[in-house]
Amino acid sequence: MTSRRELFKLAGIAGGAVAASAVSRVAMAALPEAVSQASADTMAPLVPGTGRPYNPVVTLNGWTLPWRMNAGVKEFHLVAEPVVREMAPGFKAHLWGYNGQSPGPTIEVVEGDRVRIFVTNRLPEHTSMHWHGQRLPNGMDGVTGLTQPGIAPGKTFVYEFVARRPGTFMYHPHADEMTQMAMGMMGFWVTHPKARNPLIGEVQRDFCFLMSSFDIEPGAATPRTAEMTDFNLWAWNSRVFPGIDSLNVRLNDKVRIRIGNLTMTNHPIHLHGHEFLVTGTDGGPTPRSARWYEVTADVAVGQMRQIEFLADEEGDWAFHCHKSHHTMNAMGHGLPNMIGVDHSGISRKIHPLIPDYMVMGERGMGDMAEMEMPIPDNTVPMMGGDGPFGSVEMGGMFSVVKVRRDQRPGDYKNPGWYRHPAGTVAHEVTGPVAEPPRSGDAGGSAMPRMNKASAPTEVKARKPSSHSEH
Repeated sequence: MTSRRELFKLAGIAGGAVAASAVSRVAMAALPEAVSQASADTMAPLVPGTGRPYNPVVTLNGWTLPWRMNAGVKEFHLVAEPVVREMAPGFKAHLWGYNGQSPGPTIEVVEGDRVRIFVTNRLPEHTSMHWHGQRLPNGMDGVTGLTQPGIAPGKTFVYEFVARRPGTFMYHPHADEMTQMAMGMMGFWVTHPKARNPLIGEVQRDFCFLMSSFDIEPGAATPRTAEMTDFNLWAWNSRVFPGIDSLNVRLNDKVRIRIGNLTMTNHPIHLHGHEFLVTGTDGGPTPRSARWYEVTADVAVGQMRQIEFLADEEGDWAFHCHKSHHTMNAMGHGLPNMIGVDHSGISRKIHPLIPDYMVMGERGMGDMAEMEMPIPDNTVPMMGGDGPFGSVEMGGMFSVVKVRRDQRPGDYKNPGWYRHPAGTVAHEVTGPVAEPPRSGDAGGSAMPRMNKASAPTEVKARKPSSHSEH
């Protein structure tokens, strides 16, 4: 994690043309500097130095946008621009975002704050800014053509409203959404309560991230913006595993995770080792009567979900989308299934002739993480982070919640791999193993088949050789 001091060493001042028709001369003369960030590290929380106090959030592989106070108004400056985002080590993408990154920086305010956000457009086309989930004047809602003209390239518009209710929100364009959202234009917004709220509990760790999807072909760097269904990269804050930071917490911390979905499908988000409550949505905190413990919460398109749990089990706990294809990288969906077929050596011979040749491994997709198959430059492997016991056969929307008793309060550094107490790790049985019971009975049916098959169908199980025999 990068410190706030290091962030400002990296920060730059971005000027820009200002639309006189959209911004007053007084505001134009006092435009706040536009801080930029290029690092993909998770930045330390930005503790408020001005304005009302609050407990800040930590943006996974992201940062919080600094502000200035101007006559009691909290002022921010966002710059919409092309960016280069490292989605995982060895893989960078040409995206669009804000202030040097996709997604843009998190905006944090307090309930009742009057906020003024300057938005400068450095894209090749017009844009706008929609404040998803906010109660505000209609003319500040940011829908191009309906509530405002588009922000032309090189121009700056200003939005001003009061943050009327606490909760978890986001921002994104409502202009050429097919292109701009597919290119990564989005950001998180958190409005903290101004006083103790009976529905909003205190937590020691407060994380947030946005889910996005991209179609970037192996070897390419720019998303295909016309894609609607067959995305091959599923990301948290425009990062894919193993490029997603772990969420590092102290044993018995109360942890809140805020999640937003700007993909084109739903995501059942699953946490290992703990139960959690859904304590809030983009509609606000959920009533206590509507909360129940679960380990998987579905986040639909355009929704925000806020989950909370007590981190009372030490270890390295998987945290991921439970749709299997969403925990893989850069994969096509038309792969032949070669399970049970010995095709060792064939891939290496064919690949020089057909670079995109790929089939499912003889023993399943896990083979792909072990085969060291050649991949094009600037391409992340389909799966396979390096864990303490070997390959972690995951990609995409996957990370780890690391719970440690010796993690200091407010310390978000990665503590390394968990040291399991003796006798608490599953291990190989070395002695004789009794033959397990098996069943070949297919069960009954509701009624007899009308046209019976002329001859019984015989299908035999394929049992490929073991790893040790290769």
